[in-house]
Amino acid sequence: MSFDPWNPDFVAWPYDALAELRREKAVHYFEPSNQWLIPRHADVNALLRDRRLGRDYLHVATHEEFGRQPEPDFLEPFWRMSRAGMLEVEPPEHTRLRRLVSRAFTPRMVESMRPRVQTIVAGLVDAFVEKGGGDLIAEVAEPLPVTVIAEMLGVPESDRHLLRPWSADICGMYELNPSLEAQHTAARAATEFMDYLKDLARTSTGDNLVTALAQIDELTEDELAGTCILLLNAGHEATVNVTGNGWWALFRNPAELARLRADHSLLPTAIEELMRFDTPLQLFERWVLEDIEVDGVRIPRGSEVALLFGSANHDPDAFADPDRLDLGRVDNPHISFGAGIHFCLGAPLARIELTESYGALLAKAPKLELVREPEWKPGYIIRGLEALEVTV
Repeated sequence: MSFDPWNPDFVAWPYDALAELRREKAVHYFEPSNQWLIPRHADVNALLRDRRLGRDYLHVATHEEFGRQPEPDFLEPFWRMSRAGMLEVEPPEHTRLRRLVSRAFTPRMVESMRPRVQTIVAGLVDAFVEKGGGDLIAEVAEPLPVTVIAEMLGVPESDRHLLRPWSADICGMYELNPSLEAQHTAARAATEFMDYLKDLARTSTGDNLVTALAQIDELTEDELAGTCILLLNAGHEATVNVTGNGWWALFRNPAELARLRADHSLLPTAIEELMRFDTPLQLFERWVLEDIEVDGVRIPRGSEVALLFGSANHDPDAFADPDRLDLGRVDNPHISFGAGIHFCLGAPLARIELTESYGALLAKAPKLELVREPEWKPGYIIRGLEALEVTV
């Protein structure tokens, strides 16, 4: 099977096709999305850190200068939201925004959240066990990070049901060649979410991130809202999919699941391995701001590269026996959180959530068992299961 991100069979298990890409050559031009595919770990890792590439190009060129069509007017709310957060901007704006938001993500502050994460996890898992199981994704994986981020931001409990649908609608824009319907849906969600957060910032009080950010004069209303949306989207999409994809991987590898059940001290390396083995974010895009060369192939300014995280995480040049799930893997330079200046700010919090979630399920549902083989959502870039039905 060739690289085909719209093919359900490819989405369900892309790694054989990605292995073919790696073996053939270091760079592939993919005409359907007008991108250069980069499949090898060393190249992906290097380009994530290369300042000749950026998440956006409008700070150095116009759309026309890069041979791109101007963005349609109806998408203005989406792009205003997206470019107000640190993910889609480059220095010096990125440096300023990351510095401001990093105050809430110091190692000490993140670690101080562990007891609250443990309490939330305990409530979710206890309820799940009491009813005999169900959809592990809808009932445990999704509520956990949304609740944690919502509490961090100061979103009232009565409004939290709004967050996940907004996030899912916005993330539809991050797939390759999103449909016109998905674009309109993302623009509507961005408008509603931005308006909600701006209203919240005007009235928020207490010890929470929205209140703290609202008191920073150098942060605009758009930047505050865009930053909070980024934290929610990035803070829960990966955690949800590492939970779902990870448990599905464990059920398919019963010897490794038995190994983890017998030795919970493996959890730290197990979490890293599950993030590597079935990567939640498969592809990350960068614009080429200056001509670059990858393995002798010139990629000109104005091009877009697609860095294949899932492929890089299965590269035998970086991982011994990469297609084998090894929960004790120590040498594990996976790039599921990215690298360089856009390295995931919330990685320490995600690791806490995942460790506590897996730990609680292993302790309280030691006989967790799959009911039926799950189906994959259609998206390839943000890759996860529709549901994961289990019994306890």
